[in-house]
Amino acid sequence: MRKRFLVFGLSCLLMTSSAEFVLASSANQFVNTQVTVAPKDLIGRWDITVDENGKSAPSWLEVKLSGTRTLVGYFVAASGSARPVSEVKFDNGKFRFEIPPQWEGGNQNFVIEGELVGSGIQGTMVTSEGKKYNWKGVKAPYLKRTAAPVWGKAINLFNGKDLTGWKAMGENQWVVKNGVLTSPKAGSNLITDQKFNDFKLHVEFKYQKGGNSGVYLRGRYETQIEDSNKDAHPNNVLFGGVYGFLTASEMATLGPDQWQTFDITLVGRMVTVVANGKTIISNQEIPGITGGALDSNEGEPGPIYLQGDHQPIEFRKIIITPAK
Repeated sequence: MRKRFLVFGLSCLLMTSSAEFVLASSANQFVNTQVTVAPKDLIGRWDITVDENGKSAPSWLEVKLSGTRTLVGYFVAASGSARPVSEVKFDNGKFRFEIPPQWEGGNQNFVIEGELVGSGIQGTMVTSEGKKYNWKGVKAPYLKRTAAPVWGKAINLFNGKDLTGWKAMGENQWVVKNGVLTSPKAGSNLITDQKFNDFKLHVEFKYQKGGNSGVYLRGRYETQIEDSNKDAHPNNVLFGGVYGFLTASEMATLGPDQWQTFDITLVGRMVTVVANGKTIISNQEIPGITGGALDSNEGEPGPIYLQGDHQPIEFRKIIITPAK
């Protein structure tokens, strides 16, 4: 009887030790398999939405690796062009960087802080005026197309009579006179009721001396209309450029008070711009949204949007041919 008891006790001890060993091994395995958040997880393009006291504002971030260890990038705020980020500080899944103000008020740098959360990022932004907002971001889609587009029928977006098919983003100053769509003064932007994915767009426009406007593709990418000097060195914020990103190969402008044309083809992120019969951007990638975009939902269709919040501008033909 005593021998049986000793055998039973020894068996219990061995079972307990085995259980403890299994639990310890499992715990060690859990610790060893924990995912470490690395700087490479932040590299890429991010579509960001900022919560400005209940109002959504679009933003965009690209993070790149410079050399072997330094993160750099570009940032697009709700307005202005893409701004270079000299260094993105990264530590254990959290990051921080600063950019100077551009067109905004205030005299301090923007401070953007964030962290990686699941498949996205989130954080806070303190503006140049000291206002603090929360934001969230998701990986921007590649928008690669696997086949060439098949074009549908052309649609005349402007009927030459009134604003049918368009809506103003605020108090409307746009008028139609003698078949011409005109914004006689700075005011609201104008957007189409219809939304589009890939398309070919023909636009005829005229600006005054010192004029400044733009045509937004899918409501997110501005093709710049500006009274740029014909002899100016091309720049991505001048005539025909995709604002802040893509530079026209030459200044193909005809100058103020002249009717001019843009023929723009957008397929995924790839854009071609023909200005006054000259190809000035040939099948180049638009990295992300430009300042003034309606939203940062790049994977979705969007409207054509005419900028009317700068100087006066006129349009007389706006024809779009969507891909089927």
